[in-house]
This record gives sequence, structure tokens and C-alpha cells, in this order.
Amino acid sequence: MTDLDTLAAQAYLYGFPLVFDLEQAGRYTTTGVGANPPAAFNTFSHARSLASAADTFVSINNDTVYSMASLDLGVGPVRLSVPASDRYYVLQFVDAWTDNFAYVGTRGTGDAAGEFLIVPPGWGGDAGGLTVIHAPTRIVSIVGRWSCAGTDDLPAVHALQDATTLAPADPDATAAGIPVTAPQGEDALDFWEKYRVWSQAFPPAARDKELQASFAPLGLTGETPVTGLTPAQQDALRAGARAGESVITQAMADAAVGATPGAWSQSLHAFDYNLDFFEVGAKDDPAWKIADPRRRIGERAVAARAGLWGNHGYEAAYVVTFQDSDGQPLTGEYEYELRLSPPPPVGAFWSVTMYSLPDFYLVENDIDRYSVGDRTPGIVTDPDGGLTIRIGRTRPSDDEAAANWLPAPAGAFRPILRMYMPGDAVLDGTYVPQPITRLDG
Repeated sequence: MTDLDTLAAQAYLYGFPLVFDLEQAGRYTTTGVGANPPAAFNTFSHARSLASAADTFVSINNDTVYSMASLDLGVGPVRLSVPASDRYYVLQFVDAWTDNFAYVGTRGTGDAAGEFLIVPPGWGGDAGGLTVIHAPTRIVSIVGRWSCAGTDDLPAVHALQDATTLAPADPDATAAGIPVTAPQGEDALDFWEKYRVWSQAFPPAARDKELQASFAPLGLTGETPVTGLTPAQQDALRAGARAGESVITQAMADAAVGATPGAWSQSLHAFDYNLDFFEVGAKDDPAWKIADPRRRIGERAVAARAGLWGNHGYEAAYVVTFQDSDGQPLTGEYEYELRLSPPPPVGAFWSVTMYSLPDFYLVENDIDRYSVGDRTPGIVTDPDGGLTIRIGRTRPSDDEAAANWLPAPAGAFRPILRMYMPGDAVLDGTYVPQPITRLDG
């Protein structure tokens, strides 16, 4: 690779989270995602059902009902009202660069009703006694999750969703939204044009401005569209996109391989790249910060690709595996068991959710079951209080195994173990899930 190619690969890792995030934020205002209908800026899109295979979003969960919102704080402050809640919930605040900068909910602010004022960068007005949440960028995503035990529990969740509202301080202001970029004729150049425009429209944290400025030789810091750049610059951008994507793919593969065959990858710190913005509910703690600048940029890109809008580990811990106990890739060609004894120690609840590869989507199946956990109706616990989950394409003939069955796809798959409000044993690494075991015969 030339020096310009190498610089473009660095720019891709740096810019991928911004582009991917804003594409999805815009998607919520135009087409919605699965069970979440589209909603205009500064209004909630409330899903009315748990996610299913129709929800084509990276690593979406099946534990909670989503309430999503894309905010455009160019209209000024937006008031958030939340009701008192009788269940676990979280409203996670994510800026355009995918920094988790605030949490409203059970862990972060408690179960009581609350009123908050979300304000744009540089705002210095009167909050009128409300709790202020300072946004790092004009565009912000609120990713809300309400614990739901199943279909019978949905009406209670709907009532809480309906009482969760957003109200711009100026109701007549028009949201400008995300700048529209002109098509450049090919996917790679379309990516770079979005990056060029959006990286200037949504300035990064101060610590990243020098890095962003270093991409000037690629033509990414000026006003010239990508199609107007020199052939050498365009070639470098194409090469950089390929190389950057390869780095992300390889990093995901490396992260999936534990220290021993089949070990779960403990990704407690995958979302620790925010070093600068800490509002209500967010922990400003060195233990939850990636100090190394190069690693921070890489981790942010990988986290966006594999689990966009994932929570910090102290809110919800995510562990994944791609292998069985013999170190072989997990695939629907075989049947498996996962024994969790003891079950994960949590303050809220836990689950194991099935995802297909390479998209990380939920897997369609005949019984519409996408996860198994401590709230799954009819599960059968082991005599010692643990739980044995059967994993495979077809329903087990044994009734007890069928009660704990997690359907798998025909091809390769990756489960995620989610632990909401993880206990100390999870956070300090002393709780280690057992590997998934292949059943022969």
C-alpha cells in the first residue's frame, strides 16, 4: 500500500462509526426498523412487540421492547419526560460518533418519574430546574429498552412507552436533519462523500480534531466532492475502504477466539471509547475508558460493526462465542448444549440470543423463539439451580430439552449472552460462562 492508501485505511477506521451511525439514525426517521415504525426527528418511535427475524438490525435484542428516537438539537433544547417504572428500563444516549454519553433508567437515574432537558453543544440557557443532559453533537440517538416478559406483558410496556415523551422547547422549529449527500457512482466513494460532509457537520471530540485534520491529503477535509478529487486520491480511498473493512473483519474474528477453545469473549469494555462526555448515568471512571488512542479508534469501529448502540458493560454486559468446547465453529449442522451453572449474577435479568452470520441478525424459526433466559416461560432448571440450554436447528424430541431449546440457523451462528445490570462477579471477571458443548450421535 502507498502512504496515501495507509492514511485512507486509518481514515476508514476513524470515520466508519460516524457514517454507520448516521445512516441508521436517518433510517429511523424515514423507514423505521422492523417493529419500530419511522418517526420524525425529536419524537419517539415505539416498537409494540419484541424484535423478530423481520428486524434486520445488527445484534438487536429480543429481551426488551425498543423506544427509539433520533434527535436534531438544531431546533434547540428538547424536554424528555419519563414515567415511574415498575421494571428495568434504560434510555441510552448516543452521539453521532457513537459515544454513549448519558443513561436515564433503572440503574442510571432510578425508577421514579423524571424530567430532563437535552441541550445542543454550546448551549448556555436556563434549564428551569430540569436535569440538563449536554449533547456532544447536534444529532443524537436515544436507544430505549423496556424489559418485557412476553406477549402478555406488552400492554403494561405500552403504557410506559406512551408516557415517555419528547417536547422541543420551540415546537415550531424545523429540524434540518442529516445533510443529504450526492451519489458518487459507487459504494466506496458514496461512503467517503458521507464521511467528508458529515465529519465537518458534526465535529468530533477536541482530542480527535488533529487526527481528522490529518486526512487533508485525501481531500476529506475540504469542500470538493469525492468525485472531484484526483484519480490518485480516489484510488487511495477505494484501497483504504477495502483495507479498513478487512481490519474490522479480522478484529471481530480475533475477538471471538477465547484463551481456551470455546471460551466466551468477554467484551465488557468494547464500548469504552468515550473519554470526553459524561452526563447523567454515565460513569467518568478510568476503569471504563480505553486510554490508548490507536486502540480506541479501532475498538470504536469494531463495536459499531458488530453491535451498534451497545451499552457500556456496567449497564449491560455482552459476551459472545463463535466456537464449541473443541474450538470448532458453531454451525446448525450439529446440536449443542450450553450449561449455565450457576446462572449469571445480575441485578435485572439475563438471556442467550441466537444470531446468524455474517449479518448478526435474529434467526427465523418455527416457534418464533430468538432467546432463552431467566424469564423464558416454561424453562426447566437443573437440580442445582443451573440451566441447560439445547441449541440446534430442530426441536429436541425430549420435552425437557425442548422447553430449553434455542433454535439455530442452518449455517454458522453466534450467540450473545446478555446480562442486564451485571453483578460484581461479572464485572470483575470471576463469573465465566462455560463453553458450548457439541452433542455427538
